[in-house]
Amino acid sequence: MAELITIDDPDDPRLRDYIGLTDVELRRRREPAEGLFIAEGEKVIRRARQAGYEMRSMLLSAKWVDVMRDVIDEVPAPVYAVQPDLAERVTGYHVHRGALASMQRKPLPDATELLAGARRVVIMESVNDHTNIGAIFRSAAALGMDAVLLSPDCADPLYRRSVKVSMGAVFSVPYARLDTWPRGLEVVREAGFKLLALTPAEKATSIDEAAPHRLERVALMLGAEGEGLTTQALRAADEWVRIPMAHGVDSLNVGAAAAVAFYAVATGRPDS
Repeated sequence: MAELITIDDPDDPRLRDYIGLTDVELRRRREPAEGLFIAEGEKVIRRARQAGYEMRSMLLSAKWVDVMRDVIDEVPAPVYAVQPDLAERVTGYHVHRGALASMQRKPLPDATELLAGARRVVIMESVNDHTNIGAIFRSAAALGMDAVLLSPDCADPLYRRSVKVSMGAVFSVPYARLDTWPRGLEVVREAGFKLLALTPAEKATSIDEAAPHRLERVALMLGAEGEGLTTQALRAADEWVRIPMAHGVDSLNVGAAAAVAFYAVATGRPDS
């Protein structure tokens, strides 16, 4: 059973994991280095635990203690009960959902290991917007993608905003980082995947004509918002595919495009 501790000092060192949650650069450096991430809200905290992440501590406003009572009774980590204004002073924002948990990260799997049991893979290049990362993971989970691979410079899927937008779906789809780019894509090709680059380029094949759902193993490559896939990534792909547009619209937000493309990749798969 967790120990319930009331804290009224915002400088209490026990609250260190929760300091400056709105400081993106600080948290991006600190969280992976210290092996932690922040889960926000009751549902996300529960999903993180269900996915096997160990809890370091929990920070709750008083009215959330009863809501999270079953979790408090099950985990050995300390639970800090604080007033909402103190939580805001520590974190840097008003914690609307009233519950935060500091969770211990797991070691990331090797890309080769991840690919061994997958058939439908998402590959992101330089996607650095945490909202887009979260949206893409949520769609990947909902539409049956098996795994996600990230270029070395992609944003952290376990950053608080990504986790929140995904509603915890980042815990449902396994992911790994490629060590090099685009050379690391050879690992994907050697595992038997066809690399499809999603691009609005006119010379790209319509995704309907490409019929990715008929391929035994397919890896869908997505680029950053605005810039899209780099020239190097496009050259490394086996085929370019595009989502047909109407009414003069040239492209979709990468999160929306990902959802459409994932549906096209998954529809008609033998195990669906």
